[in-house]
Amino acid sequence: MFGEREGSGMAGLYFEEFDAGKVFRHPLRRTVTETDNILFSTMTLNPQPLHIDRHFCAETEWGEPLMNSLFTLGLMIGISVNDTTVGTTIANLGMTDVRFPKPLFQGDTVHVETEVVSKRESRSRPDAGIVEFEHRAFNQNDELVAICRRQAFMRRRGAD
Repeated sequence: MFGEREGSGMAGLYFEEFDAGKVFRHPLRRTVTETDNILFSTMTLNPQPLHIDRHFCAETEWGEPLMNSLFTLGLMIGISVNDTTVGTTIANLGMTDVRFPKPLFQGDTVHVETEVVSKRESRSRPDAGIVEFEHRAFNQNDELVAICRRQAFMRRRGAD
């Protein structure tokens, strides 16, 4: 199957395969749209006019709608999954240091890189370890639009 690694059944990496300092430059890119913004904002019951009201936004310093920041966060992490954790994550433990240094607008194209910050074996489960990632999202002009640290509970090889 496309994306699978030999013998693993999934494309994700196991705990042992991550090394601190490794950077993944993810090949998937995505242009974000007005539909993404409206749909995500309404699905999450977020009536913020900065995301859903073009006329309101025209009167702001931005002049146009901003992409919903939680959509941006989800997209950034989602883009990283295929190259790093698909099928090998037990659970996400948390996300910290989430920032949006520049706005993301409808029509921008997002690309992402992920750095392995650290890893440690689980103290309670010999079949798992914790990997801390730093995800960074950029627009088409290579401007940083989102960044976060994510702690993932990862399977160890042979533990599945």
